[in-house]
Amino acid sequence: MLIAKTFLLFVLTAIAEIVGCYLPYLWLKKGGSPWLLVPAGLSLAFFAWLLSLHPAAAGRVYAAYGGVYIAVALLWLWKVDGVRLTSWDIGGAAVALLGMGIIVFGGWRA
Repeated sequence: MLIAKTFLLFVLTAIAEIVGCYLPYLWLKKGGSPWLLVPAGLSLAFFAWLLSLHPAAAGRVYAAYGGVYIAVALLWLWKVDGVRLTSWDIGGAAVALLGMGIIVFGGWRA
């Protein structure tokens, strides 16, 4: 159960980070309103708060989170940006998630 909660928390954290970076991108590159910076800042603050909820050492949390971030970012690329994923994208995400699994199952028990 702890693994599922941690993974879900990582997914929510990744979404908050991506939204916090995507909104300024819309403003800077796509002609969006500068008001997009307000929810972007709130989303990045939420992202930082979510990372603080993990009981493990911060560096280990950030390292494990990276694998989930990669997978969620590629899902965002597919679903939001409409870019079809390649087998290289999927393979790379699988390797990143495997690395995250090694960190979580090995390092957090130490």
